[in-house]
Amino acid sequence: MADPGDERPRAQVTPSARQLDRERLRRRRSLTRGAVAALSTVVVLGVVALVVVRSPGWDRVQATYFNRNDALAALPDVASAFLLNIRLFLVAEVLILVVGLAVAIVRVIPSPALAPLKVIAVLYADIFRGTPTLLIVLLVGFGVPALNLTGMPTSLFWLGVVALTLSYGAYVAEVIRAGILSIHPTQWASGRALGLTYGQTMRHIVLPQAIRRVAPPLLNDFVSLQKDTALLSTIGLVEALRAANVISSRDFVFTPLVVAAVFFIVATIPLARFTDYLTVRSLRRENGL
Repeated sequence: MADPGDERPRAQVTPSARQLDRERLRRRRSLTRGAVAALSTVVVLGVVALVVVRSPGWDRVQATYFNRNDALAALPDVASAFLLNIRLFLVAEVLILVVGLAVAIVRVIPSPALAPLKVIAVLYADIFRGTPTLLIVLLVGFGVPALNLTGMPTSLFWLGVVALTLSYGAYVAEVIRAGILSIHPTQWASGRALGLTYGQTMRHIVLPQAIRRVAPPLLNDFVSLQKDTALLSTIGLVEALRAANVISSRDFVFTPLVVAAVFFIVATIPLARFTDYLTVRSLRRENGL
């Protein structure tokens, strides 16, 4: 039995002076780079603003597009109409995810019996990705009611949602399909080796990894979707852009259009920054950082 008096002090793991110096140097460099970036940004934006404000036609541009009184007068109507854009975005987003996921799964399932569905899925993705969203909105918004089919929606809101779902569902389906195909075959083999069925392997192993990989491009598509809800003004929906256009045509001013643009910018910037965050985090995870 060892004598307690012979015990030696345990080695303590402490950072060395060299490591502390490196950490301080790294922080100092980060602060310096941040300060330089902030200063250069302020200088460049200041120069641009000065050039614009000093330009000969600035007074006319300011009175036409940036009139404070016109903006305050248009704000309530545009803000109320923008709530419709938010509703359109939220409803269409859910339906787009459902359609995109269904089409992607149909295209990757290796079953000969599903060949007809695969052909339909391929045609759907090719046709609606190749057709401009505005054209789809016009065809659905004016073409579907003209058919006079029983049970078909006649509400402009739902016709607009259907048009956006058809257009963006094709893009989202291809993004999800790319994510599924990026999963290594050993993941499939592992699931089957554990006794899982094909569907269980897809649901519990493959899809979670695939969705996590393609989350940034999916969010980019939804940023575009938020802006493209303005296209539904072409079929008569009074959303933010339509409301701004009505005020501009009535009062012969363009500031309401700028107000509508600000609403779209404020709504899309947080989602865009969140997309950037997910992209950086995904890269760091893949690189083991």
